[in-house]
Amino acid sequence: MGMPSTHFSESPEDPFALGRGASAVLDARGTVVGWSARARELLGYPADKVLGRAWQDVLVDAEDLHVVRSVVVDAVQAGGWFGVLPVRHRDGHRVQMGFRARVITREGGGQEWLLVGAPAAEVIAWQRDRALLDGLYRRSPIGLVTYGPDRKVIRVNRAVEKASGVPAGAPVGHHPREFMVAEDAGPTDDRVRHVLETGEPLIFTEQSARARHDPGRERIVSVSAFRMEDSSGRVLGVAETIQDVTDRHRAQRRLALLNEASTLIGTSLDVTQTARELAQVAVRGLADHCSVDLLTSVTLGDEPVAGTAGPLLRAALAPPEPRVPYQEGEVVPLLPESPQARCLTERRPILEGLLSLRPEWYAVDRRRIEIASGLGVHSLIAVPLVARGLVLGVVSLWRSRHAEPFEDDDAAVAQELSSRAAVSIDNARRFTQQQSAALTLQRSLLPSVASDLPAVEVACRYLPASGEPGIGGDWFDVIPLSGARVALVVGDVVGHGIHAAASMGRLRASARTLASLDLEPDEVMARLDDLVSLLAAELEANAEGNHTAIEQVVGATCLYAVYDPVSQRCSLARAGHPAPLVSTPDGEVTVLELPAGPPLGLGGLPFETYELDLPEGSLLTLYTNGLLEARNGNVDAALNDLHTCLGYVTEPLEQTCHAVIEALLPKDHRPIDDIALLIARTRVLQPQNVASWELPLEATAAARARELTAAQLTEWELPELAFTTELVASELVTNAYRYATGPATLRLIRTHCLICEVSDTSHTSPHLRRALSTDEGGRGLFLVAQLTERWGTRYTHDGKTVWTEQPLSAT
Repeated sequence: MGMPSTHFSESPEDPFALGRGASAVLDARGTVVGWSARARELLGYPADKVLGRAWQDVLVDAEDLHVVRSVVVDAVQAGGWFGVLPVRHRDGHRVQMGFRARVITREGGGQEWLLVGAPAAEVIAWQRDRALLDGLYRRSPIGLVTYGPDRKVIRVNRAVEKASGVPAGAPVGHHPREFMVAEDAGPTDDRVRHVLETGEPLIFTEQSARARHDPGRERIVSVSAFRMEDSSGRVLGVAETIQDVTDRHRAQRRLALLNEASTLIGTSLDVTQTARELAQVAVRGLADHCSVDLLTSVTLGDEPVAGTAGPLLRAALAPPEPRVPYQEGEVVPLLPESPQARCLTERRPILEGLLSLRPEWYAVDRRRIEIASGLGVHSLIAVPLVARGLVLGVVSLWRSRHAEPFEDDDAAVAQELSSRAAVSIDNARRFTQQQSAALTLQRSLLPSVASDLPAVEVACRYLPASGEPGIGGDWFDVIPLSGARVALVVGDVVGHGIHAAASMGRLRASARTLASLDLEPDEVMARLDDLVSLLAAELEANAEGNHTAIEQVVGATCLYAVYDPVSQRCSLARAGHPAPLVSTPDGEVTVLELPAGPPLGLGGLPFETYELDLPEGSLLTLYTNGLLEARNGNVDAALNDLHTCLGYVTEPLEQTCHAVIEALLPKDHRPIDDIALLIARTRVLQPQNVASWELPLEATAAARARELTAAQLTEWELPELAFTTELVASELVTNAYRYATGPATLRLIRTHCLICEVSDTSHTSPHLRRALSTDEGGRGLFLVAQLTERWGTRYTHDGKTVWTEQPLSAT
């Protein structure tokens, strides 16, 4: 007799699944009318030995008969049964089998019993797995969500229900976007899709999981996900374990906020700026709105009077909000009963967790009703700003978008932030007048570094001293020169204050003027030395017994370097300045042992030029001595750290500059001396951008120059510049033919502009003049000057070079 097609389970792990369990069919009298191959395999009876016989005669021992009959009675009454029974094997031994029995009604109205059995060990293991699964969904403290192949929720356990406040059945059959905030549902759905498509598990991925019914409540979860498959590899869905880590996330965020505050608060010695930095840090992860109200005397740089509050001025408000009644720069009146007034009086934080529980605070300060009604403010922390025993003002933190009220931990973080900011504000108050004047002068004299130089990529840092004498005279400069070259300059004027900054400005302007003459580095140092001597004499004549200004000029140091991206040659000279460092592309860092030279202003001693070749991508680092002395004078340790930072040649220059400052400056300390840092990464003009020819000085030289120029500009696809450049080259070569001896060199360089150079052996300087109408010549340089953007002459040991520049953007 065949087996009925009644479906028990499709799970291949189910021991009772069809094809896995042993099946038998009994008629209403208990006669075996159906027997499967699996039953023969497990019990040893072939179908012809069982069919047509009563089940108790074949399958049950006499000693077990009373137990089995009791089960049969229960099964008949209940219409089905599940459990473990002993069964007799054909060879006589007992086999413990798990059974599932149920009544089957035939089409004719008769009833039969369908029995499916499996070895008891498999059934018990299956029951254990079912119990574990039931525990995961009913009693596990860790959330569990399962998704089907369509990424809809199949089931959610009670831990998720408890954490989210959403009934476990509500998400079933829905996509995450239907029960989560849109910004959070997207990453959730993407994660499920990724696991479904790739089968790669995700472990401890943190994300926001806000519910749509309560979007203001923050909820951060840690999710691990894996794909579910059956034994045949068919994908059944994705299972996720979810753990609420909101408290841990908040603790980490508070700690990160404090760490961030150490670098973001107190970056300047400006009272208002420091207050704004405090407000901006507070709204990053602690409050929705923050106001900083300072005593008016503090904003003016005056000493606050102990024991008296005085009027408050709103120094900062973040984020900007026009509905708040008191904006930046406005006076903020405080009634004695307000939380802010109590905070100032008691000099401790005041936490109002739920403002709705204290309706009297609205009456205390009626103008703030607009904040609460317009912005939904529901929680407040007021913290005093106290430094060196003096009350400077009050910080107010508000929550409106965040549904959770402030907690005691939030108040502790707010107090720590305010304590750090109070010290910075008080420092700014004490040094406002002198530092503001000195910084304004100093920064007005420092250059804005060009970012598109063909010779080098440059990054720099300038950090003013924080000591009472004020800033010093450290300076740097990056000066474009002819022939795509560049001059790098770093200097240091002795002393501090406005006199040092003014002297620095004069030296920098002089260095720029000398650089424009295309002098050799040693010659630039000699000219600066003469200038400092003259400046010192001038100051001495007007000092009237005050030698401070003279000392700030005499003894100034300087380092001057010129780099040529065509020849990759670098020439340097220094006047008592720290030697530069060179980092080659392989990461080797060396200190250049160029002659030290005397400090500027001493006079009578020579300077020497040091030359070397720099591979492309090398770093040339120039700095002032304040960089090495910042770490309590431990120069050797600072130099070692500087070597380490500069060894990473391929890092972005801005990142390298930052790493140097971070490594060499003590934490939470400003330098006691000015620091100037200039790092240049060398570039090389590729051969295809440079063309050079040696021309014999004969009558056909000018024509040959025009021919070569035209051909090269055609190759460079610059036909618009051909006529002008041919004329320029022809005029310059003609001058060399007339006034020089030996061969001339014509060179074209293509960078951000087109450079045309003609070099010869003569040291005679060409002069621009206006020719008379009766003159037969003398108009060549006049034409060159009119046709080019810039032109000039530089001298070498072997002669001179006349150069011109034409912008490519004009083509």
